[in-house]
Amino acid sequence: MLSFRFGTVGSPNGTPSRPGGSVGGIQYAASIGLDALELAWVNGVRVGETTCAAIKQAGEENNVALSIHAPYFVNLNGDEKKWPQLRKYLMDAAHFGNLAGATDIVFHAGTYFGRPAGEVLKVILPRLHECVQELRAAGNPVTLRPEISGKAAAIGSLDDVLEMAKEIPGVVPCIDFAHLHARLGDGKMNSYVEWLSVLDQYQKKLGARAMKHFHIHLSGINYGPKGEKNHLVMEEADLKFKDLMRALYDVGVKGRLMCESPVMEVDALKFKKLWMKVSGEKE
Repeated sequence: MLSFRFGTVGSPNGTPSRPGGSVGGIQYAASIGLDALELAWVNGVRVGETTCAAIKQAGEENNVALSIHAPYFVNLNGDEKKWPQLRKYLMDAAHFGNLAGATDIVFHAGTYFGRPAGEVLKVILPRLHECVQELRAAGNPVTLRPEISGKAAAIGSLDDVLEMAKEIPGVVPCIDFAHLHARLGDGKMNSYVEWLSVLDQYQKKLGARAMKHFHIHLSGINYGPKGEKNHLVMEEADLKFKDLMRALYDVGVKGRLMCESPVMEVDALKFKKLWMKVSGEKE
């Protein structure tokens, strides 16, 4: 039994046209040896209850764990007048995601608009807390996962997401290690020792139990002085994947590892193979 489930962010590229969609993506993922899928609802939540029921059934029948990537339009730091609509993107993803059998809702937290992170957190923490409270009142158990951002101008530093998780039960980060590597534009955060430092901060802030429920995004990444430019295939990247895997194994991290490479299922399977080599684990 592997410590991680491996999958893709969005239906795999090779998903056949029939049945197609999320159900086809789930079936295809399972057929090639993946057991997780993050449904990419990044341009809006456009599903109904019937579709959600079919997605949930497919996930259960194929042993594929599901998560959702909420629309890009979410911005916890949005203008007061725009906040109700910005909030709705996240809440719709959580509502329909839960109906579809997803346990985790990944989202981008928004932008600083040039303001200091500490000042912005005072705005976004109460808003996020209220979202979780409403979900729980409705009996919705999903975990909200603010993602590490690949650009320094966007909310989503390691400190940001850890603070959200520490302050609000039901919020746990999505750690995008490629984004961490690219965020400051200097190519740092790319060694075994640096990865251990990240994992140590995570454990100190959120506790040992959280180390068994990681949700990771990973790919190669192209970056410049302002951070992330675009995702890359594994072989084109300077990110030291083996060092990262070794750090995850040595610390005892478990959870899901989701690939965002342009050849996502190809690299997801390579990540799985690399993990098995580093860890010695077998399926």
